[in-house]
Amino acid sequence: MKLEEETTVKFKDEEILAMMQELEKQTEPRNIEEGTVRIGNEEYKFEERAFFDEALWVLVPDSFQPMPLSMQKLKYPYEQRPEIVLTNPTGTVNLTFNRVDQQLQNEWVEKLTSGMKNMLRKMSPSNVFYEQQVEDVRGKKIGYFDFKSPGMDEALYQLMFYLELSGETLMGSFNCSYRQHKDWRDVAVQIVRSIRTPDSEADEDEVEENNQKNDGTGISTNQNAVKDGIDTKNNNRAKEGNSE
Repeated sequence: MKLEEETTVKFKDEEILAMMQELEKQTEPRNIEEGTVRIGNEEYKFEERAFFDEALWVLVPDSFQPMPLSMQKLKYPYEQRPEIVLTNPTGTVNLTFNRVDQQLQNEWVEKLTSGMKNMLRKMSPSNVFYEQQVEDVRGKKIGYFDFKSPGMDEALYQLMFYLELSGETLMGSFNCSYRQHKDWRDVAVQIVRSIRTPDSEADEDEVEENNQKNDGTGISTNQNAVKDGIDTKNNNRAKEGNSE
């Protein structure tokens, strides 16, 4: 009888410890702009990288690298695969960016986001959709939605996002196995919110810094501006992810 009581107490102690550890994970700071972030059982540092001839800046995990073309062909078997595919060392978490030769204005982003979600819903009725949002990120509208989709081996979690880039459409995606989505979901949204473009509005700190660098004429020497007449069709395509 005593042995049974001791065993019961031991199991209760283990359950309490597991609950405390789970609660501790949930209360850990998860800001990708501030130091190391624990995602699942691993720690990640984020760095800002430029893509498409510095037309796009995004915070991404420093361990993410361009996916080899041989792996891309397996994960994205169609010919029109994304221009940029970044992946973690195990190839299980992916981030993609793709420019589409389709005109887009900032105010059209909400309609585009809804249209793409509806199209995916019709194409794959088995998808389970969650949240849809359009956020103003430094003056740039970015629309996104997330969903669960069937996979060959296991279900996938996917977050799709859309914005205007140099007058055309930028489509991006984040995906991982569905069992990882609780670890990655808020991080994926933070990655989307970290996006900067040449015509993004400066943050308050950036404005203050720019004001300090004024040359006396009232014009900031560090201000970014969109150049008129950029022909994105003639831009050199990004090299990330296009080598074996």
